[in-house]
Amino acid sequence: MSTRNGTGQPTSRDYSYSRAWRQFSRLVLHPGIRLLIRCRWAGQQNIPKTGGIILAPNHMSYVDWATIALFSDGYAHRYPVFMIKSPIFEVKVIGPLMYKFGQLPVYRGRGDAGLVLKQAEQALRDGAAVIVYPEGTATRDPGLWPMVGKTGAARLALTTGAPVIPIAQWGAQHILPYGTSKPHLFPRKTVRMVAGPPVDLSAYAGQRLGASTLRAATADIMADITALLAGLRQETPPAVPYDPAAAAQLPGGGTDGGSTPSSPSSPSSPSSPSDPGVA
Repeated sequence: MSTRNGTGQPTSRDYSYSRAWRQFSRLVLHPGIRLLIRCRWAGQQNIPKTGGIILAPNHMSYVDWATIALFSDGYAHRYPVFMIKSPIFEVKVIGPLMYKFGQLPVYRGRGDAGLVLKQAEQALRDGAAVIVYPEGTATRDPGLWPMVGKTGAARLALTTGAPVIPIAQWGAQHILPYGTSKPHLFPRKTVRMVAGPPVDLSAYAGQRLGASTLRAATADIMADITALLAGLRQETPPAVPYDPAAAAQLPGGGTDGGSTPSSPSSPSSPSSPSDPGVA
């Protein structure tokens, strides 16, 4: 975890949480989320029951956090630890609760990004289930397929040895399409989610964590997530994942990949409620 020193800069502190407050969050959140969505889950056997793990889901909607939280805790029985934008931790009542729940604040700036990875490493070594959205934000792919990923999940995995469990989900975008603020709660929507076997990153063991190694490992993680999502959707993903950096360089900011969406909406806003995919 982290706090602020006298200069307003984030400083590290030991990772901790309250078991009682975590149980309180279960009692409040689980029934509420289940009331609003139908759950179709699979892959529990692929999620280790103990030890530090990285859960790496695709990201399509503001309500992703709720579906992955319930999947992690209510289905796999692993309490989720999210990396959440730091302003949430500065809100009265809510901020202190985030610390009690054992969540990790993400501050702006390159140095601060490195700090949150160190905190996540400690949480993993303490046996936490850390949620890392490898894309770093909701997908900009027109067909809602996973984008080119950021390297935070790969770095954490190769630094700590924690397994990366790829997770695909489909359905949350019908509840709250990305870029909108009005949820569509009724009739209840079905969210399907599946966890795959740990991503095989053995080829990178012992290698220096340079940019090429991290990008290759990240591509392997994204490929496994995309394959799981293709199975859920029963569709063929794009041959090349959408790269928002490359798309921004095209005339008019056009896309360099992607597919026709089978969802009624496509991403349109550049913000995200959490920012765990550190580049």
